Amino acid sequence: MKWLHAVGAVALVMAGLIVVTVHATSSSQSFPVAVPCNASAISAPYTGPFTVRSVQSFGCVGQWAYLWATVGKGAQEIGVTEVVHYESATMSWHNALRAHYCVKHRLPTYVQYWGCNSN
Repeated sequence: MKWLHAVGAVALVMAGLIVVTVHATSSSQSFPVAVPCNASAISAPYTGPFTVRSVQSFGCVGQWAYLWATVGKGAQEIGVTEVVHYESATMSWHNALRAHYCVKHRLPTYVQYWGCNSN
């Protein structure tokens, strides 16, 4: 009879471990997806007459990035440097005003250097 109680206790402990393991696995899926750091994703906010035609350079640090690109077409084609911010809520990059973020070193050093020290 004691043997049956021991087996029952072990079964309860194992069931508890399975529940804890399933719960831990499912909760880890609530963490945000890694920020996409590629030219296509960072260029996405620039549409219309200022659609990015080519990317010369880009870089990311966390949710911040810089973009050196050519926008426009024909006589309106121009090289630009932009700072962008990744919005977790919309899972997309958005233009960040350089006049606001490039002052007082509000950006990560790498993005500050490459995104704020040109044109």
